[in-house]
Amino acid sequence: MLAYDQGTEVMQQIAAAIQEGAAAFLGREYRVLAIFVAIVSAIILLFLSWQTALCFVAGSIASAGAGYLGMYVAVRANVRTATAARDGLHQGLRVAFGSGAIMGMSVVSFSLLGMSALYMLFRSDPNYLSYITGFGFGASSIALFARVGGGIYTKAADVGADLVGKVEQGIPEDDPRNPATIADNVGDNVGDVAGMGADLFESYSGSIIAAATLGATFGGDASPAFVGLPFLVASVGVISALFGIYMVMGHENSLPEAAETDFSQQPAPSVWLRVRTLFNAYFQRFVAKIDENASLEDLLNALRRSVWGASAVVLGLSLFAVLLSGVSINYWLVILVGLVAGNGIAYATEYYTSYTEKPTRGIANATRTGAATTIIQGLAVGMMSTVAPVLIVAVAILLSIWLGIMADGSITAGLYTVALAGVGMLSTLGVTLATDAYGPVADNAGGIAEMSHLPKEVRHRTDALDSLGNTTAATGKGFAIGSAVLTALALLAAFVTAAKIDSPSLLSPSMLPGILIGSMLPYLFSALTMMAVGKAAHDIVIEVRRQFAEIPGLMEGTGHPDYKACVGICTEAALREMIIPGALAVSVPLLVGFALGKEALAGLLIGTTSSGFLLAVMMANAGGAWDNAKKWIESGQFGGKGSEAHKAAVVGDTVGDPFKDTSGPSLNILIKLMSIVSLVFASAFGSGWFSF
Repeated sequence: MLAYDQGTEVMQQIAAAIQEGAAAFLGREYRVLAIFVAIVSAIILLFLSWQTALCFVAGSIASAGAGYLGMYVAVRANVRTATAARDGLHQGLRVAFGSGAIMGMSVVSFSLLGMSALYMLFRSDPNYLSYITGFGFGASSIALFARVGGGIYTKAADVGADLVGKVEQGIPEDDPRNPATIADNVGDNVGDVAGMGADLFESYSGSIIAAATLGATFGGDASPAFVGLPFLVASVGVISALFGIYMVMGHENSLPEAAETDFSQQPAPSVWLRVRTLFNAYFQRFVAKIDENASLEDLLNALRRSVWGASAVVLGLSLFAVLLSGVSINYWLVILVGLVAGNGIAYATEYYTSYTEKPTRGIANATRTGAATTIIQGLAVGMMSTVAPVLIVAVAILLSIWLGIMADGSITAGLYTVALAGVGMLSTLGVTLATDAYGPVADNAGGIAEMSHLPKEVRHRTDALDSLGNTTAATGKGFAIGSAVLTALALLAAFVTAAKIDSPSLLSPSMLPGILIGSMLPYLFSALTMMAVGKAAHDIVIEVRRQFAEIPGLMEGTGHPDYKACVGICTEAALREMIIPGALAVSVPLLVGFALGKEALAGLLIGTTSSGFLLAVMMANAGGAWDNAKKWIESGQFGGKGSEAHKAAVVGDTVGDPFKDTSGPSLNILIKLMSIVSLVFASAFGSGWFSF
């Protein structure tokens, strides 16, 4: 990746400013999180065990490391993508997708490496799985703060830049005259790359931990096979993801010369060269070919093929893993259920968020009558979009439970298969995250192209990649949200087992209030994060207005905006406002568990999972649809940029920004973090201080 051309000196200067801002924010955020990790690990050490505390620290470090590596690459790939887009659409896609692939493979590799190392360390201890749940706790904690903090940062900058720049001043997006434009581009990386990487790291780790924990509770002598199966499925998923990445990237002849190895100087073809040549000759037919006039549908099909190809490979290799484990073939069918469900959610998400489809164009049509109808139509689309994912996940749960009971005849086996379906859904994460993480890189590339005054065709290409990124980002969130429900259900089952709750019933006096409190929490959490974005965006708007009013020649292009002021405002606001929502997710399960008892806590988890699932899907899809409705108008529809319809679309997009990039994606972490906190502390909960 680093061997690609970085473009002109001006482009490199802009990229350096983005790199500096992203590194500064992430460094300060991680220093705050280090204090949190130290406090929580001390509590775990005091009340549980040093092994769990060690696993918690390991999960925190691995999650932060995956997020940092993804951001490190993204802020260097953006300028390279803009440069590559000068040569064509396909080359720009390849560079941006390659950076996303580094993010995807880092997440799955760090997760598997961390959990496998801890398994090897503690495998002789009968409580080793309870220790490894600490790894998931650490990953979830970092993910929530990274998602919330990064989401507040990016959306405050984005909303502030849009409202003053595009609506009030009538200047293009990413115009260098806008003082918030660097903060906006920094935010894409700290929120949509580092935050998203930590988010999906904990989704991936949590699904494996949930399945392994339940696998240890049944099967007698076969328990090791059930514990090991989710690790095996995840491992073959890594191999399948590499194949999916190859389907977009192609072979080494498409890479820059500096990145190639000169095998022509060898005296005779090596075995490796022969194998590689045969591989490329056969598999090159599967690589996507993108021409210069490719539509959004063509670009989507190229990325779909990579995900579907990876899914096909993981199915074949998972069959081998199931046979190797010596368990029923039904468990392979469960993996199939998870993959089909994941791809089904992805397709439904694409339908509601892509601007080639009717729902998003309906929002665009509503902009012709003003901002109010734009908001109404967008909310309706978001609410309607919850139907398909809920039905898909419900059917997947029922099929998984049925296959598990048919295989081993116990309800525990049925719950295990729900968790295994979640592992199957996320098994191709290495490539599905690549399709997601490349979006912010393409967005940044467009900003760099605008600020460095590259030819218009370059911006058109980066805009096409950015529009695709909006849809694939929504798809990635759909994967994360869908798997969160399966994982949370499995973690709930593991908690019920670990806490030794006998036949929990809705008639339990303490469970009903627990369900109500749990159902309320996603709304409280979303309100806090939305208000945090609103407060920070207000400060950005005031600052940008001040600079336009006070800096001589700024609007004419002769004055120089103070970019660092906006970066500083976003940083301070994000670090300040992320504390309460993050602390809420950790403290509420503990308060309910100790005060009302373990049955109430089970009810809390049920309420949070069901309520959070619906709210997360609605917010993520409504935000994506609003964004792409704006993009469709900017392509020349209904008067194009600067029209009244465009101004209404910008308002819809600014409302949707915190929906899709702050509150919505944070909810799936909330669901799992509360579940895994409950599981980690399960042995400490009793009947409660206010038991009946």
